[in-house]
Amino acid sequence: MAFTVNDHLMMTRALQLAEQGLYSTMPNPRVGCVIARDDKIVGEGAHLKAGESHAEVFALKQAGAQAKGATAYITLEPCSHTGRTPPCVETLVSAGISKVIAAMQDPNPQVSGSGLAHLQSHNIEVAMGLMENQARALNLGFISRMTRQLPFVRCKIAASLDGKTALKNGASQWITSEAARLDVQHWRARSCAILTGAGTVQADDPGMTVRELQVNRQPLKVIVDSQLQISLKAKILQNGNALVAFSQTNKKKEAKLLATGAELLCIPNNDGKVCLKTLLSHMASREINEVLVEGGEGLNGALLAQNMIDELLIYYAPKLMGGAAKDMFAMPEFTSMNQAIALEVLDVRQIGADIRLRAKLHQTL
Repeated sequence: MAFTVNDHLMMTRALQLAEQGLYSTMPNPRVGCVIARDDKIVGEGAHLKAGESHAEVFALKQAGAQAKGATAYITLEPCSHTGRTPPCVETLVSAGISKVIAAMQDPNPQVSGSGLAHLQSHNIEVAMGLMENQARALNLGFISRMTRQLPFVRCKIAASLDGKTALKNGASQWITSEAARLDVQHWRARSCAILTGAGTVQADDPGMTVRELQVNRQPLKVIVDSQLQISLKAKILQNGNALVAFSQTNKKKEAKLLATGAELLCIPNNDGKVCLKTLLSHMASREINEVLVEGGEGLNGALLAQNMIDELLIYYAPKLMGGAAKDMFAMPEFTSMNQAIALEVLDVRQIGADIRLRAKLHQTL
């Protein structure tokens, strides 16, 4: 169907409402809903936290009796199954909604078209696809977990203009400006987990927590540490909420790490290193939607080589660090331009003195 200017305005507002749950809805998707009657909003709502009411419920409650005969604009197909909350399709039917416009189909196989079909069976007009790209961008992690059984992996890198991430001696603080480092906090806050390597922990002793922002949860801190070399005093282990993935057993060190409150996961691959595919699958099984990688060239290179990076988030500082400094990725030498990895640039903007570039690999979502 052809969508009107007003349809676009209403869905734009629904998307703005969905963004309110950017840091808090995990593992659920971010969803917004607008109830409109005679081209005017009579109710609106957003899903903000798993276990709490969905966006449709809040919007219908605000609309009250005006919902009868109205149109509901929803950023995601309404659910048709009972999870932590009752199915939203029943609530929409009971309220007397006459039309539902959804931005996109729910990738959850428990729903995936059945929500709209249920509404149609109750003589409610339905349409889908309005501003779908914007709706998908809000829930790339949820879509990935539902369709690939893997989280969406975003790799954050701070680099000089010549593509270097640390000096040869390991020094890297600080390449980028304070403004860029604050911007990173927003990407941490929207992520379910932060993934790093033992080398980064040893070199920088990062905390890997969300700072400067008011959030009701901290992402899980995941450390790839094949030989369990991490110091028991490392900041990343403080306050628990840490998972150490390893491949070579060391019972004494394992016991000490468990005593810090860390979780341990032994997942060796055939090379005696941590199996990254198994690690990501494990995260998905824990309902982790988005992963932010904050590692060094070794972890970045391993993920890239195995096609496990969906998006690059690179902060370029106006500095040159020289040829001997460390690269973004540990990669083999290419001998042909056909081997070059193609990227699609999504966004480029200035953050303080730095340039932030977002790009996706062509084979990803």
